Amino acid sequence: MDIAALGQQQLLPWQQPIWQRLQQSFPEIGHGLLFYGKQGCGKQQFAAYFAKWLLCSHKTPQGACGQCNHCAWFAAGTHPQLKIIQAEFDEKKQSYAAIKIDQIREIADFVQQKVEGWRVVLLYPAENLNIAAANALLKTLEEPGDRIVLILMSDAMLRLPATIRSRVQQYALDRVTTQQAQDYLQQQGIKDVAQSQVALALAANMPLKAQQILDAEWFKHREAFIKDLTSLVQQKNYPMKFSAYWTKQMDIRDILVLLRYIVQDCIAYKLQQPMKQIDLNFDALQACYDLEQLFAIYAHINKIQIMLAQNVQAQLILDELTIQLMNIEQIRSDA
Repeated sequence: MDIAALGQQQLLPWQQPIWQRLQQSFPEIGHGLLFYGKQGCGKQQFAAYFAKWLLCSHKTPQGACGQCNHCAWFAAGTHPQLKIIQAEFDEKKQSYAAIKIDQIREIADFVQQKVEGWRVVLLYPAENLNIAAANALLKTLEEPGDRIVLILMSDAMLRLPATIRSRVQQYALDRVTTQQAQDYLQQQGIKDVAQSQVALALAANMPLKAQQILDAEWFKHREAFIKDLTSLVQQKNYPMKFSAYWTKQMDIRDILVLLRYIVQDCIAYKLQQPMKQIDLNFDALQACYDLEQLFAIYAHINKIQIMLAQNVQAQLILDELTIQLMNIEQIRSDA
């Protein structure tokens, strides 16, 4: 979490109601706050913006002044009254590790310090607290001290222990209208409305996530990839050529992301549910599989992602998957 960079961002339109509620309750704000919402709603950005404002010596209704010593320390990432607890991100697994009790003990030491002014703790992702860490945090929430605010951020709020949720004020940051999401993407210079709609559908209408999707390499290759995949499955030939070509175009993790979205849309097609990638033609591909086979493929993709985290050679994995995509009965039995 680049706290200094996040704190320089402006409030997003859908964050304004919560910003106003927090300002109106200040200084009688709760000592424990939970900012939650789906990935890509901007909760980390909002938490950093609010933390900077809390620490600022000359607060304004619009935000921190940006001129005082506190704002300078915040911008440098060296504020002594700000503590950041973040789980380690595993690049191979593409997920966060657990937050452990030793990290929570750092909070206990931090809140016991005797200093003037506010102190702020930022913790993300809160749902990754292990049992011992959650119990330790609970004690801190029960007796936090004066002018201390613990801000928890969560992508999956219901995974937090009920005891933690009951002791914090909860603010949903993913209440984004379709118009707000589309306006945000246009302000970022994305003018293709059709592409924006697809990205927002894939991102559950979360604008920041949709922007990441639009910038992703796999998104630009979707049409060509599904054509090649359909040809592969129908003609049942050249699987190694397919995998060799596409591993030159994209990282295998991007290929798996794209495959997952394609399979999800094929499943939606079979179930007569709304599809997300409405700009692509799935007729030929979905006709090659029945629903049970599609679920088997989806499970196999998930299994491969776990294997990648175990240092299995990526090219061999993709070669195997490509062959199995052609041999439908095999993937049904193996999944």
